Amino acid sequence: MCVSLSQIVCPLITSSQGVTLTITCFLKDLSITQHRARSRSRLVAMGGVLLLLAGCNSLPDSGPTEAQVNQAQRNPKKNTVGYGIVQISPDLITLLDSESPALFSSLDIDNTSIDHGKNDTVGPGDVLQVSVYEVGSSLFSASSVTMAASSSSGTGTLPATSSSSTLPPVVVDGEGNILVPFSGEIHVAGMTTNQVADAILTRLKQKSQSPQVVVRIVADIANSVMVYGEVRMPSRIPLTPNRERILDVIALAGGEDHTSQSDEDYTIRLIRNGRIAELPLKMIENDPAQNILMQPGDRVQVIFQPRTFSVFGATGHITQTRFTLPTLSMAEAMARLGGPLDSRADPNAVYVFRYEKADILRRLGLPIDNDASVAPVVYQLDMMNPSNYFLAQRFMMHNRDLIYVANASSNKFYKFFNLITTIVSPGMSAGGMAK
Repeated sequence: MCVSLSQIVCPLITSSQGVTLTITCFLKDLSITQHRARSRSRLVAMGGVLLLLAGCNSLPDSGPTEAQVNQAQRNPKKNTVGYGIVQISPDLITLLDSESPALFSSLDIDNTSIDHGKNDTVGPGDVLQVSVYEVGSSLFSASSVTMAASSSSGTGTLPATSSSSTLPPVVVDGEGNILVPFSGEIHVAGMTTNQVADAILTRLKQKSQSPQVVVRIVADIANSVMVYGEVRMPSRIPLTPNRERILDVIALAGGEDHTSQSDEDYTIRLIRNGRIAELPLKMIENDPAQNILMQPGDRVQVIFQPRTFSVFGATGHITQTRFTLPTLSMAEAMARLGGPLDSRADPNAVYVFRYEKADILRRLGLPIDNDASVAPVVYQLDMMNPSNYFLAQRFMMHNRDLIYVANASSNKFYKFFNLITTIVSPGMSAGGMAK
């Protein structure tokens, strides 16, 4: 027995992505047995399609879509770090440009008033050499050296006999005192070497005939700075009355350890009186106001930190890339990646993930903890708007920024379609060969 069917229209099947499939079958005159077999085949095929559509959300992906990023930001369970999303706009660029790092000049309270004798003062830990010159009978005769009187110029005369004695090195104790034979304990902290000599001389005059005293600093601890980190010779650098600046002490420590690297990859950290400031080495070189005078007790750390940014999402490369330039804009960073992929990317949703200064985010109206110094934020750029390409040229990248290009919402459908094609193509080829 045969049945004649001209057309069968199968029920509509709609996926979670909004894709609707309509299957229309044209049949020739079939026997009941053939018809039942083919009906079972169609049911199996439709079941397979349903399973594939249901699994569309389980297809592999490189990251969230724009909608998923926005939904996650509003969901406290997913947004555990509390990031906000800010559109890149001219006002934002102006705000970011107005912000500058803590300058070294703000720490240099003596930068405009230079005391050329300040670095000649004595302090705890210094080692002094004291020399005493006497006429006639000497208090320090055990170590004296008798010198014949002479006058090379002929304009004056020296005593018939005189002696000089160099005392053993004297260390300034923690309270700023020294102990000198026949002079006792003398408080010298904060004095210059000439003042220390006068203090010793005043006490020796009562016991010695026409004494003269010369004091010099052998080991200058109080008037020094520590330079360490990525320099060739980390060391304590003594300061002189010439008043060294920060670039001077870095040079005295041998300069940068990685001379082949760009100065932009070096950061200088200055610690002064409990305050900390950091600036790129290149900024100090370009701005003389930041090449500040060193003060006793300063600590200078030279940090080698190549600046990088990372890239994820629908781009040609998922990579970590070095800046290699003093400054790098978002447009330049995107150009290095080859831009968003035409087949996968959503140009409306190009993001920069960053830990931004908290005061900037507060000015943007984002809720930030009072104690926070930095907070996470996501900057979004719509690259479908031509004017935003100008903003991308002015938006400067920071070290450790992360660029993410969101996947287009249709990306999963294309992946599903390719999967169906991969499954169906061998069967269609086999059917064609059977005919």
